[in-house]
Parts: sequence; structure tokens; C-alpha cells
Amino acid sequence: MNQAGPSETSVLKRNSKDAAWEYGMLCNPSNPDKVKCKLCGKQFSGGAFRIKEHIARIPGNVSACRQSTKDDQEKCRKAIDEAKNKKKNKRSSDDDLRKSVKISDGGDEDDDVGAELEELRSAKIPRTLGPMDKFASDINPPLSSMATRQQNISDALSKDRLHKVHQYIGRWLFASGVPFHATANDEFKLMLEAVGQFGPGVTPPSQYLLREPLLKEEVERIKGLLKGQEEERKQNGCSVLTDAWSDRKRRSIMNLCINCRGGTMFLSSKDCSDEAHTGEFIHQYVKECIEDVGIENVVQVVTDNAPNNMAAARILKEKMPNIFWTSCAAHTVNLMLESITKIQSFKTIIQRAKGFTIFVYAHHKTLAMMRKFTDNKDIVRPGVTRFASCFLTLQSLMEKTNTTRIYLNS
Repeated sequence: MNQAGPSETSVLKRNSKDAAWEYGMLCNPSNPDKVKCKLCGKQFSGGAFRIKEHIARIPGNVSACRQSTKDDQEKCRKAIDEAKNKKKNKRSSDDDLRKSVKISDGGDEDDDVGAELEELRSAKIPRTLGPMDKFASDINPPLSSMATRQQNISDALSKDRLHKVHQYIGRWLFASGVPFHATANDEFKLMLEAVGQFGPGVTPPSQYLLREPLLKEEVERIKGLLKGQEEERKQNGCSVLTDAWSDRKRRSIMNLCINCRGGTMFLSSKDCSDEAHTGEFIHQYVKECIEDVGIENVVQVVTDNAPNNMAAARILKEKMPNIFWTSCAAHTVNLMLESITKIQSFKTIIQRAKGFTIFVYAHHKTLAMMRKFTDNKDIVRPGVTRFASCFLTLQSLMEKTNTTRIYLNS
């Protein structure tokens, strides 16, 4: 039985959390279809899915692995079932999205036309058999074979037409600089379905329509969707969340959001560049928010542990004793990470990691070589805060230990 070493496995393993790669590896990094079982050494085509079938001993497509245990088989079977269910749920979700799009009024006229078409499709001309039919065969080929050929031609044409549609969508994405993941947005899928239902000749909305009536209509639609949250707040209460940040123009912005069991919604935003961020100022802004929502509906106010927010909390406690003040959990964790970085043993390791990453990223040759061995993955992982970034980068270096050793020895 052939076993690959750690360094070889790291190179021949796909960048995936799929359970298949616990039991299999790529035979060639440039060919993701050709794989090899780590347990029995058998090589076959089919990628990760075939590995799981091989380990789970599912007959039909690949021979069973005689080295896999019951636990291995169960794990791979579970992974296959989860993938099938995920695909099924995705298909069902897409179907529901398509059904939700309706651009026609759906009047009686449309129903009558649809019924007529259905009747024409289902209509069949009756045929009476005579005595000669016992001795003669039909000149035309069987209808079933004709239908099959027509279906194959139709499928090929549909595939070609769909490819051309995808080309036009791609050109628009490339020319406009729209991120590729935007196509996974449900609103994008709804747009395509609406255009398809309209048919040829659809015209795009003008810039005026987008920035004026359509935008206002969407705002009203969103407000309607949030009505359920208002009822939830009245029934179970809510939390007011504060968030202060600076934009690219160095303007100081303060946002207020409301969170309840129904989700989180944006309430207001304020440019505080001309104001001193004192406890009184923050308290006054939060107070206005509480009054808009209803003091009887607010359970707590969540802020970070900055001194001005602590001062605002004390004022809030005096004037609204029935509302709690709570420290932001994310900010508290960040302070914990900051304290951990001050411990000497951690501080030494972090300084060494910083020195290594600074050296790699400061020279274009070393950076290019590193990306060659890490499959174009960076070792520095930026986080929301610099303290989180330290530990995320350490984790990244640990995950790429074998690759980094190969890189340093090359």
C-alpha cells in the first residue's frame, strides 16, 4: 500500500473541506479528475465524488475499497447524502424563486389562452384500424423515436442558446466591473426570470428611473417587509446597537441599528465630524433612537467599552433605569486578544511571524515564490482588527506548515 508523505499530500490535496480528501489525493495537481485512494492505493477517474463512492463501497461506478472501515463508509455515505440534499434544496429554492416572478396581470384572457394551448397539445386524431392494417406497416417511423430525436435536437439548441445568453451576461459583468459573486444573488435570478417572461424587446430602465421612482418604490417595499419586525419588537422587545467608524473621506459616522428576534435593521446614520464624541452627545443620539422605536420596546443598548460610551451608559442608567447597557461581545473579545498579545510567550511568536511575513511581502521574488507553493493563497489573513489579524495569520502559517517548509528549502 502506497502512502504519500505529508509534503506530497499537501501539494496533491485539493483546497477543499470535502471529506473525500481525507481518503484520497490527486495523482497529478494539473488534473483534478484523476485521483488515488490513500487506503488501498487504487487510481481512478471521477474526482472527489468517486473517492467517496469508493470508500463507501457504493456499487456501480467504481470498485469498493477493501481497506475502509465501517466508520469510513458511514462518513462518506453521509457526505454523499448531504451533497445530494444540498443540490436538491438548491434546485427547489431556484424553482420557488422562478414561481415568485409574475410580470403579467394573470387575467381571465391569459387563462383562456393557456387552456386553449393545453387542449391543442393534448388533442389526438382518432385512427380506425381496417383489415389491411394487419398486413401493412406504417410508412412513417415510430412516433416515439421521432419524438426522441426532436427532443435531442431541442436540447442541443437550448444548450447552445443558453451558452450565448451566458456570454452576453459575462460581457456585461466584465465591462461593468461587477463582482462575479453577484450572480449568486437571488435578485439577479429573479431579474433573469422576469426578462425571460417578458420576451424579446425588453428595454433597460433609464438612470432617472433607477435613482428616482424605482429606488423609492424599493424603499417602500423594504419598509413593508420590515413591518413584521415592528410587531416582534412590540411583543418581545429589541436591542439598540451603536457603531462609530470613519469612511474614506475621514468623516466620522455613527450608525444606529435595531436587533430583535426577527433580525437586524438599520435605523439611522449621522455625520458626527463636527461634534465632540462625548458621553452626553452619544446619549442624546441614542435617546432620540429609543424615542423613535418606543421606550417600552427597548430592552438594552449595546456599545463598545470606549470611555465616552461608558459615560453615555452612566447617563442612560440615571435617566432610563429600565434599559440595560451591555458591552459589545466582539469588542470584548478583541480586548482579550490584545491582552494575550502582551504575554511574553505569545509576543515572541507573533514578532517572529511578523518578521517572516514582512520579509516575504517586501520582496516581489519571495512573494511570487511563496504564492507558487501556496497555490496563490496569501499567508497574511486580514481581520476586522489588527489583533484578530495576528492570530488569523498565525493560524494560516500553521495550516501551511508543510508548504512553507518546501518553500524555504527550495
